[in-house]
Amino acid sequence: MKYKIIEKYQSGEIAKLAVCLTNEIIERTGIQHFDVDVPLAISLCENYVSNGIYHVMAAFDKDQIIGFGAICESYSLYAEGAFGIIQEFYVMPEYRSKEVGKSLIQEIVNFAKDKSWKRLELCTPPVPKFDRTVEFYQSNGFEITGGYKMKYAIV
Repeated sequence: MKYKIIEKYQSGEIAKLAVCLTNEIIERTGIQHFDVDVPLAISLCENYVSNGIYHVMAAFDKDQIIGFGAICESYSLYAEGAFGIIQEFYVMPEYRSKEVGKSLIQEIVNFAKDKSWKRLELCTPPVPKFDRTVEFYQSNGFEITGGYKMKYAIV
C-alpha cells in the first residue's frame, strides 16, 4: 500500500468513495442523512482540492484508491489555534481489518504535524450502528470528547 495526498484529477475517485460512505451510513441507519449527488460531489471535491482548503490523504493498492481521509483546517480558542478536522474517512469494505485504516490515520497524523496543528477532530456516524467505528478511532489514539454532532440547515 502507498499513501499520499491526492491531485485534483483524482477528485472523481474520492467523490465516488465519499458517496459509498454516505450510502453505507444511510443503509445501516435506515435514515436519509444525506442527499447523494455524485456530479456535485465531484465538482465540490475538485474545487476544494484546487483551492487548497480540502486535503485528501488516499490509500492506494497499486493505482486504485481504496480508502481516504479528507482533512480541513479550522480554528478555535479551545484548541488554542489551528487544528484539523477529518471530514470524511472511508476504507473500502474488502480492505477493512487489514491495517489500511490504521496506516491512513497515521499518515493523516503526520500531515497534521507538518501543518503544526495541535489536534485532529472528527465525528463518527451514529452509534450504536457504528460502535465498531468508534472503537477503531479509539484504538488509533482518538478519545471521546463530547456529545452529538448537530446541524442547522440554512437553505
